[in-house]
Order: sequence, then structure tokens, then C-alpha cells
Amino acid sequence: MHFRKRSSEQVQPPFFYGWVIVASGAGSMALGSALLFHAFGAYVVLLQDEFSWSRTTLALAFAMQRVESGLLGPVDGWLVDRFGPRKMMLVGVVIFGIGFMIFSQIQTLFGFYVAFLVMAFGNALGSFLPASVAVVNWFIRKRTTALALMMLGLAAGGLVQPVIATGLESIGWRNMAFISGIIMIVVGVPLATLLRHHPEDSGWQPDGIRSQSQLITDASDATEPVQQNEEINFTAIQALKTRAFWYIGIGHSLSLLVMGAINVHLIAHLHESLGFSLTVAASMITVMTLTQVVGQLVGGVLGDRFDKKWLIVAVMFINAASLMILAFAAHIWLIIIFAILNGATFGARIPLTTSIRADYFGGKFYGTITGFSSVLAMWGMIFGPLIAGGSYDLLGSYTPGFIMLSLLAGLGSVIFCFVQKPETPKG
Repeated sequence: MHFRKRSSEQVQPPFFYGWVIVASGAGSMALGSALLFHAFGAYVVLLQDEFSWSRTTLALAFAMQRVESGLLGPVDGWLVDRFGPRKMMLVGVVIFGIGFMIFSQIQTLFGFYVAFLVMAFGNALGSFLPASVAVVNWFIRKRTTALALMMLGLAAGGLVQPVIATGLESIGWRNMAFISGIIMIVVGVPLATLLRHHPEDSGWQPDGIRSQSQLITDASDATEPVQQNEEINFTAIQALKTRAFWYIGIGHSLSLLVMGAINVHLIAHLHESLGFSLTVAASMITVMTLTQVVGQLVGGVLGDRFDKKWLIVAVMFINAASLMILAFAAHIWLIIIFAILNGATFGARIPLTTSIRADYFGGKFYGTITGFSSVLAMWGMIFGPLIAGGSYDLLGSYTPGFIMLSLLAGLGSVIFCFVQKPETPKG
């Protein structure tokens, strides 16, 4: 059992460095989101036109990326916990950038897969994981809000997709990929240098409360009584022995079926299956992104005030229902309803599912525990695109695949109903 001390004396100076860390994490997530996560669907269309690869073949690259990220998750998490998020993010953004440059030169399907595996490894070390490890250690009471603000970077990446699309059309996907690699390194490295692992190392406590040692050195506060509270931190092995870890991991993985399928196949479905123009299809990404921002902010605020578990149950159920709407949508107003519901609930779920792990298991070994969680989460990101792509290739329609994925994601919401905060580990 491990404990971290933190002060309950709320002495808060005007500026708290934790918000710089939030901004750094948001910036790093915006890079990966804009250049790859949201842009992948556009690359799928262009790669299919040039190489005539099937939807399933292209979706397999996305799946392989998730497999690598998932299997290496425990190692990545341990590295971040051991060496700190700043060093690991520096390594990650450089690898991510090199991966883009390799991608720009591919000529074969094998080369395409190799490039995406390199990018997957770089993204795992250079974006969400190190940034979230830093944020959950710098915030306790405001943890969900801080994570929500950090993850606005994911939404910001969606807002710049018209710029990415213009670049892809005007200079070609190869040049765009190479430039993306340069941008990743030039912008990502300075952002990484801003990260700090633990607030105690800089004389702080989480949420901007000054540490006892700092108070003692401050003459004006030297006579103030400083009480200490204890935060229990589970090791990765202790967390793995709890039901909560598995219920959260499996429920989260099932919910990711929807995100995986939408991320890879939405534009193709709207454009080629339903006959909407690329402009209309891309505008739905914008709608989803804007509502995602609202969802993240609302989810962050509510998550610091109400039981996260039941909030997650609600947003996961609505998110699953949104895919069922898309499965039967034929008119633009139904597509808009889908985009609003899917974006808002996806946005709300991200900070909630991230912070509930830190609330249940503590922040000291958060990176390693999240890494093990990614082994479970990867299956949703893998099978979502494959089931949807296989449905289109075999049956000529995305509808059967979307229906199946919606039902499975709804099951994830049910599983979360059984999540309970684990008891203090013994020993």
C-alpha cells in the first residue's frame, strides 16, 4: 500500500502551474487529433482511390495501431511512471513525427502497416498517456474538470479538419503526411518540455494548494496550522485484483466500439452509402466536434460534483443509441441528431472514464494501471472498425454492423452499473 501526503490547508496563490500542464496536454492531444485521429477517415478515401485497397484492409491498419498501443500499454505506462511524462512525451512526439514521414513514402500495403505501427508507438508515448498522468497527479478535487479541459485538444483537432482536408486536396496526401511529421516534432517538443510529474517536487500540493514546506518558508503563513490527509494509491497488481478494474475496462472497451467504427467509416458511409456530398459529410464531423466540446466541459463539471459511475452509465447508453439512429438514418435531420448526441456523449465520457480510474486507484501508479487498462480498451477500437468494414464488404451495407455495435456498446453501459469503488488494499 502506498500513500501520498497532501495538505488540506487551502492556501492558493494567484497562479498554479498545474494549468500550464493542462494546456500542454491539450496542445499535444490537438496535434495527434488533427493530424491523424480525425484525419484518418480522409486518408482512407484517398488511399483507396490510389491503391484500390478494401475498406476492411484499411480498417485493419487502424486495428493494428490499436493492438500495438494496447499490448505496449503496460510498458508505456510503466515508463511514464518510472521516468516521468516529460521525457516520455519528448521521445514519443519525435517517433510520431518520424512515423508520418515514413507514411508519406509508402508504396505497398506492408509499408502502410509499418508506418502506422510506428505512429501508434509514438502517439502512445507522446500524447494522452503522459499528459493524463501529469494532470491526475496535479489535480484531485478538480481532476475531472482539468482532464476535460486537457481533452479539449482532441476536439480542437476536429475543428481544423477543413484545413487538413484542403491540404490533402491541394498538395496531396503524401506531402501533407510529411509536413504533418515536421509539425509534430517542431510543435510537440516544446509542449513536452512544459510537463512536470508531481506537484510536490515543485513545492505544491494538488489543486494549487501550497505544500507545508513552502508554507513554513513563508513568514506570513508560518503560524498557520497545516493538516495532512492521505491518498491511497493502488499498485498495478493490486488494481488488477479488483472487480472495479475489470468492470471499468470491459465496459469502456464495449463503448469504444462506436468510436472506432465512426472514426474510420463515418465519412465513407455518409458520402458513398447515403449519397451526401463530402462537404456535408465533413460538416457532420464539425457538428460532432462542437458538441464534443460542450460534452467534455459539462462532463468535467458534473464529474467533480456527482457520482461519476452513473454519469458514465447515462452517457454510454445515449452514445450507443446514437449509432442505432445512424444505422437507420436516411434524412439529414436524423444525421444531425446522431452527430449531436454522439459528439456530446463521447465528449462527456472521456474525462469521466479517465478520472474514475484515478479516483479509485490513485495517481502514483496511474500510468501503469492505465496501460493495463488499454489492453482491454484496444478490443473496442479494433473490432468496431472491422465489424463495420466487414459489414459493408460482405453485405454491401453498414447498417447490420452498426446495429450490432450499438447493442454491444449498450451492454457496456449495463456493465458499468456494477462498478463499485474498491476497498483499501491490504499489505
